Amino acid sequence: MVDWALAQRVAAGALILKPAPASYRSRDLQGQFDELTARAETLVSEATGLHSAHGRARAKVTDRADWAAANVRSVERLVGPAMLELQRKRGAKLGGPSLVVGRAVAGTQLGLMLAYMATRVLGQYDLLINDEAPEDQDLVSYVGPNIVAVEAQYGFEPSEFRLWLALHEVTHRLQFTAVPWLRDHFVGLVSELLGPLSGDPAGLAELLRRVTDDLRAGRNPTREGGVIGMLATPEQQLALSKISGMMSLLEGHGDVTMDRAGAGEVPGAAHFSQVLHERRTQARGLTKLMSKLLGLDAKMRQYAEGERFVESVEAAGGPALLARVWEGPQWLPTLEEIRDPAAWVARAGG
Repeated sequence: MVDWALAQRVAAGALILKPAPASYRSRDLQGQFDELTARAETLVSEATGLHSAHGRARAKVTDRADWAAANVRSVERLVGPAMLELQRKRGAKLGGPSLVVGRAVAGTQLGLMLAYMATRVLGQYDLLINDEAPEDQDLVSYVGPNIVAVEAQYGFEPSEFRLWLALHEVTHRLQFTAVPWLRDHFVGLVSELLGPLSGDPAGLAELLRRVTDDLRAGRNPTREGGVIGMLATPEQQLALSKISGMMSLLEGHGDVTMDRAGAGEVPGAAHFSQVLHERRTQARGLTKLMSKLLGLDAKMRQYAEGERFVESVEAAGGPALLARVWEGPQWLPTLEEIRDPAAWVARAGG
């Protein structure tokens, strides 16, 4: 129910309006990130004790259009099977011209959304690996034009800033390649999120009622998960809560690790963190609206809440207690425990 090829074309077309900085040199950046990514992996492994089961990380410097195209493919791998199953169940209701139009609208929306995000993201570890290319688990991507633009805008020292970015993205790769069950668990949660898809009128009526109630009470209906959170059924809300708890842990752990592994190596780390935090929170106009609709506001809270969780757990029981989160899905904190670390500490026996 999504025209995936159209999504890629729309994203590429929209990004033509956002040219790379004149100082951007992909080849030079690739050589630097090859070195910095290897260095970052050593530092992160020493700081966390995590070691990848899939070999050393490899850097990939990409442009905005290629980043958007890669993420279209990732979204297709993640939600495509569920959409095909939904189409099969609903059969003739989705046939004919209405199916073509619906796929085109969804493809256009996805392409525009990813084009917007491609102008802001700096780095990414894509955990939605193509099973036909398992070597892609080695890759950590850096969106070169955005990195160069941010460095120029804020006067960041390039070698420090790039190592700082590498530390964060390599941490995420180690989380998913050193903890053998984590990736499959995440994909399973997404399947739970997509499972109750039905598209029945009663579900739409319930959605409208909840949105209306939130607006009347002065609440933002997209606060917890953007449009996805707003559209979710009660069953999907439960899966979304589990995903949010897990991602808060991973983002918080990534930030804490980045600071520790870079201590002494990245003197400007505190400055980088402060400036980028202000960049996120001081968005205005269309940028602010898009951030709310896409749930990026919720992602920013994930960083802060996850970091507080990690620090609180370690204050209660040290790194050994925190390490329990990697022992199995049952030890992952819920979203409620992220916000109340003492509850997780009590459950984990700290």
